[in-house]
Amino acid sequence: MVGPFFPQKRTEEDTVARRFIDLSIPLTNDIISDPPGMQPQITYLEHQGTVEQIAAFFPGLTKEDLPGGEGWAIEFIQLSTHNGTHLDAPWHFASTMDQGRPSLTIDRVPLEWCFQPGVKLDFRSFDDGYVATARDVEAELDRVGHDLRPLEIVVVNTRAGQRYGHDDYVAAGCGMGKEATLYLLERGVKITGTDAWSWDAPFVHTARRYGKEKDPSVIWEGHKAGREKGYCHLEKLHNLEQLPVDGFQVICFPVKIKGASAGWTRAVAVFDE
Repeated sequence: MVGPFFPQKRTEEDTVARRFIDLSIPLTNDIISDPPGMQPQITYLEHQGTVEQIAAFFPGLTKEDLPGGEGWAIEFIQLSTHNGTHLDAPWHFASTMDQGRPSLTIDRVPLEWCFQPGVKLDFRSFDDGYVATARDVEAELDRVGHDLRPLEIVVVNTRAGQRYGHDDYVAAGCGMGKEATLYLLERGVKITGTDAWSWDAPFVHTARRYGKEKDPSVIWEGHKAGREKGYCHLEKLHNLEQLPVDGFQVICFPVKIKGASAGWTRAVAVFDE
């Protein structure tokens, strides 16, 4: 049957070869991916320890009744919406965006923002804690010969990507300052991303700067750019070193959590070959 709900069968010649790169880190107990007190906690229950859970649904069931005497595997997780690779909604940054409109929560982020062509900025040469400027962004785009287009997803490859799995990960990488963020947003970008713990410079470096300058505008300045132009960003991406400058799509649909400031995502880069 062929029709709007029953498309024609695709032949082998019609099939597009695709290559996928996983841009996400796993949720794990074993790797420091958040500051102390903010780590996810995962409790693993394996097959031999869950027979009673199944038996509760079926009175009279015994372990011997189950194949191999096994129940199911299941996990219980305690985490925040900002653990693991996630998409931050404008609501995370401030209560308003676009100079006064109510900020979008993660369940209201337009899905079309989350499946767009990707662009990579290579900022691995910048020191940990460096705050990237609009001039840095412009220089990198000039170097690679890319003209930004509306809705492109811009990901920033920092030194933090090389430190994932090490104790200094949350302090590694440069951050994106307010003017660098606005440079992207003013050109129609709606989603950005970083392989660091935060879109802004790591807090340990910003705290030192604030201690010297006593200027509160340096705190979370990249995030706070969303008050002027609403946007989302991905944090704790992975494998950005494997990406070219462009020529790929980014898929980063967030988990739909009502009224939330972020949602976990299995971010993926897709190449048509």
